[in-house]
Amino acid sequence: MAGNSQRRGRRLTPKAGAPKGTGGKNKDSLAGRGRTLPADERPWHKAYSGTEKLPQRTAWKQDKERRAAAEEGRAPKIGQPGTKDTTWGKGGGRGTPTTKGRGGKPTGGRGGPRVAPGRKANPAKDSPELLVGRNPVLESLRTQVPATALYTAQGIDIDDRVKEIVRTAADRGIAILEVSRAELDRMTGGVLHQGVGLQVPPFAYEPFDDLVAAALEQAAPLLVALDGVTDPRNLGAVIRSAAAFGAQGVFVPERRAAGITATAWRTSAGAAARVPVAQVTNLTRSLKACKDAGFVVVGLDADGQTDLYDLEAAVGPLVVVVGSEGRGLSRLVGETCDLTVSIPMVSEVESLNASVAAAVTLAEVARRRSVEV
Repeated sequence: MAGNSQRRGRRLTPKAGAPKGTGGKNKDSLAGRGRTLPADERPWHKAYSGTEKLPQRTAWKQDKERRAAAEEGRAPKIGQPGTKDTTWGKGGGRGTPTTKGRGGKPTGGRGGPRVAPGRKANPAKDSPELLVGRNPVLESLRTQVPATALYTAQGIDIDDRVKEIVRTAADRGIAILEVSRAELDRMTGGVLHQGVGLQVPPFAYEPFDDLVAAALEQAAPLLVALDGVTDPRNLGAVIRSAAAFGAQGVFVPERRAAGITATAWRTSAGAAARVPVAQVTNLTRSLKACKDAGFVVVGLDADGQTDLYDLEAAVGPLVVVVGSEGRGLSRLVGETCDLTVSIPMVSEVESLNASVAAAVTLAEVARRRSVEV
């Protein structure tokens, strides 16, 4: 017997090695697992804002954060479930099927939300807003603001406003959806909604030139400009004051300033549906255009050269410029104003909130104009 060729259990076929160029048995471990999901797309994170079912554990985290924020007097750092579409590519005819990687996780294609890899998933500027509160919703429906759906909480306390809201929405053919109060809480992120929410498309800003032209057609033209006001609640309050005291419009910068969001809608108590609002690329240039059109531009400043009660220009075409919450008027805007106006106050008080200062000024302008008539 030569060698051991006759031994039991001898190999009759050559031993197979790893195929060249495949990575062998480690091939699967090299497969891509897709992009890292941002916090608002992770169902287990308190910032989750997806449209899929909210896990009980996540709801508990959000409730805990909401209670902690209420005790500390701050806004809760949680998501707004139902506001971000996380069903992209999971059926229903919305694009191509998702490619699956190891463990069935999405690795490519068009699965998951439409977000560039590695980038924070901020809500798109052109995404719908959920307007809440009975007065804002009712005013929006009365003024024919475009809307796609009306949400009402189960067991809502029905008063005359709710009856008119539902009736008007039905007459306009708007979908009316009844949801649980907890679901509406999650959709609004804990904001006081009074049992109703109206889904509206992005706010339609008025062209600036049209805003100025429409104001000049009035007997007493009055516009309000905001210089770097970043709090949407202040913006909403200024719009409400503008509507109350007869201003024909408000204009704000496109950058580094608050726009019309659901918060601004709600704070305006529906006035944003009646007062035109324009966004301008350059506030200084827009103020100069107003001056060329015959307006007197006055800026509110604690150290202003003119006392509000001595503002003789209030009876003519006027633009009132309100500065930001912290730094007031910017240098260029202040230099563009024809004059700066201060509000008389007792010495212990340094300054007023931007929206309060605007309301006081507009009330004085309206008083002076009523006397002149």
